[in-house]
Amino acid sequence: MSEHLDLEGWSCPMPLRDHPQVVMGHGGGGALSADLVEHLLLPAYGDDGGVLAQLGDAAVLGINGGRIAMSTDSFVVRPRFFPGGNVGDLAVNGTVNDVAMTGARPLHLAVGMVLEEGLQLAELDVISRTMGRAARRAGVGIVTGDTKVVDSGHGDGVYITTTGIGVIDPGVDLGPHRVRPGDAVIVSGPVALHGIAVMSVREGLEFGSQIETDCAPLNGLVAALLASGTDVHMLRDPTRGGVAATLNEIAKSSRTGVSIEERAVPVPDAVRAACGFLGLDPLYVANEGKLVAFVAPEHAELALATMHAHEFGVGAVRIGTVVEEHPGVVVARTGIGGTRVVDLPLAEQLPRIC
Repeated sequence: MSEHLDLEGWSCPMPLRDHPQVVMGHGGGGALSADLVEHLLLPAYGDDGGVLAQLGDAAVLGINGGRIAMSTDSFVVRPRFFPGGNVGDLAVNGTVNDVAMTGARPLHLAVGMVLEEGLQLAELDVISRTMGRAARRAGVGIVTGDTKVVDSGHGDGVYITTTGIGVIDPGVDLGPHRVRPGDAVIVSGPVALHGIAVMSVREGLEFGSQIETDCAPLNGLVAALLASGTDVHMLRDPTRGGVAATLNEIAKSSRTGVSIEERAVPVPDAVRAACGFLGLDPLYVANEGKLVAFVAPEHAELALATMHAHEFGVGAVRIGTVVEEHPGVVVARTGIGGTRVVDLPLAEQLPRIC
């Protein structure tokens, strides 16, 4: 590399200046990731029309009088197989969900694979078949892709990148610009399952009962919610950084505050015990089959009833409210009546879980 990096010239020299090299935290969905994207990548890429600067999990693009949503994501989970799933269904569902969170109907996927020399073809066959089943279950087609192979020792079996596109129907308008004080904050079910499922295999831990990933396609749940007439203002799937990172991102982008009831957040007993053993906060652990919905307060009960009627929303509960106070900050009321700030994590507590 011939060009010299001038850290003094970066738009935000801190905390990037403290990390002149990439660290695992830069990919964890927390503050380090946000700084890397906002202060290094965005200025380098530029922005055509302000779409990139919105920093959504999917971009909403106007084409020929209509709108489409487009999202891309890379999956480097370790281990590749974990209770309830593997990297294949994770790669399909992850991108389907990112597209669906814009209110779009996901239609097609592109798949890119980087394979490491020495990967067993039998394992690749299982992963590929899993992807096919997951795509059919979500009602999308895998229509194009690419495959590359790297030398043994220069990869980790397989890395998968998926890109998805979907169509947004007229009248559907979701995003931080619609979030307002009074909105109900709803989570579609128990949280932190995916991160703990992966960690249990990675570290060889047993927690009394097996914890399985919640990985699932959420486009059907989103479609049901929109069809019900619920005034949905914003949706997001709380993957890297968990519910805490998602709420912080929405609070910041909507310039509102969020207040949640910590006891209202659904955490399975086995997950809570595992988090206690590992020293983790369930709010920061990744999910792969849950969504957070911001809906008009008068439609909160309708939203919950609609979600309860769907297989992927039976555990939906309201966990909080959007408030005028403390814009950009998430506050949780604790079980003993106090409050605490739920900040954006510096980095992912559990790296490489998606």
